[in-house]
Amino acid sequence: MKKQEYAIVDIETTGGNASHSRITEIAILIHDGEKVIERWETLINPEKEIPPAIFALTGITNEMVSDAPIFEMISDTVFEMLSNRIFVAHNVNFDYSFIRHELEKAGIKWTAKKLCTVRAARKIKPGLPSYSLGRLCKSLEIDLENRHRAGGDADATAILFSNLLAWDSEHEIDKMIQKTSQDQRLPPNLPREDFDQLPEKIGVYYFYNEQKKVVYVGKAINLKKRVASHFSGHKITPQRQNFLRDIYAITFEVCGTELIALILECTEIKDLWPIHNKALKRFEPKYGLLEYEARNGYRYLAISKLAKNQNCIETFDAIYPGINLLRELAEKFEIDQRFCKYGSMSDGVFSLQNDTAILPEIESHNEQIQIALDSYLNSRPSFAIIDKGRNKEELSCIWIEKGHFYGMGYLPSDNPISDLSYVKDHITRYPSNQYIMQIINAFALKYPSKILFFQADSE
Repeated sequence: MKKQEYAIVDIETTGGNASHSRITEIAILIHDGEKVIERWETLINPEKEIPPAIFALTGITNEMVSDAPIFEMISDTVFEMLSNRIFVAHNVNFDYSFIRHELEKAGIKWTAKKLCTVRAARKIKPGLPSYSLGRLCKSLEIDLENRHRAGGDADATAILFSNLLAWDSEHEIDKMIQKTSQDQRLPPNLPREDFDQLPEKIGVYYFYNEQKKVVYVGKAINLKKRVASHFSGHKITPQRQNFLRDIYAITFEVCGTELIALILECTEIKDLWPIHNKALKRFEPKYGLLEYEARNGYRYLAISKLAKNQNCIETFDAIYPGINLLRELAEKFEIDQRFCKYGSMSDGVFSLQNDTAILPEIESHNEQIQIALDSYLNSRPSFAIIDKGRNKEELSCIWIEKGHFYGMGYLPSDNPISDLSYVKDHITRYPSNQYIMQIINAFALKYPSKILFFQADSE
């Protein structure tokens, strides 16, 4: 029976993603499980300019590759050397995605079992300061010559691989190269135990970068399955490759319901503003109903554009719903239109003024403003959404006060829900926004049996 062979690969490229960048150099070393038995390397003409930053890193110039073969000319050689061998590289998905993409462009369909020496080193030699190739070789006293060139890095990776095979008393490498091994799909810098601890429950998960900063927040009905989906497939977009390289740790929070997970995801994205979250960042209200007192003592109501995190009475995605509300309040409570501001000239909306009339008495005017605001605020519903908890001993609770999301938490399932103060004692305050209220109101309409009404506190 033929001994299992490994193709140890390193490439240099014009950039960091396979869809827009090209290979400038490749080295392939064939390893029989004991030693390197064959070695091949070549420069490659990428058919595009090598950026100055890449030249500074690798030393490969446009002149050096001008007479080199293009990838299509060496594609058969690459395919032959990789076929029926386990593909080994340091940060394997980077090299694998480039070569798979280039072979496809040359008309060759190719897949292979993969082994990442970053992940293997983490398992076999845990606790080292860093697992980048340069620092790992320094920690393990492996000579690394001609750094950031395909041949030099491939030679060092081959020595590292031989050492890992010799140190692998628990047969971790055999486990990793099994076709079903999740390890080969995980980001190179993510500890396997972070993934293994994920439960198959509803919740919110957090991805962290090397500086322990949250770079992505997501919600899931099944935490383990959803997180795994981020790492599956063969997409090679720059965004995906940068995203995977940025993941160094995962934490999670189990939630009682999908609605709570959705709200928590939204509030965490607003609070943490992770670099890789895009969608929910769009849901910032643009306009608000504001109340203020001028230097002359008169109180004003205004519809205006909102600054980030600006407090207001009500929010709107567009200016005209706000204008309509303010006009209704002004008409119903007979508020002088000179104290109602309907946007600015830049919004295409003008303040309605009649400066020739006598101004109202300050105290009565200000009292009328307060009556209008109290009426509007008290007209908005206050209710709780009571649903299942994280376990049988508790219930989940979302509290809406006067039309705004107040907070959420968990109540003991064996105690009767007596009054509003009992509910508030068990929930955590969270900021409200229009997007959260949209999903809460939609849920309340769909599941009226889960709604419990209270008289809101007057504050």
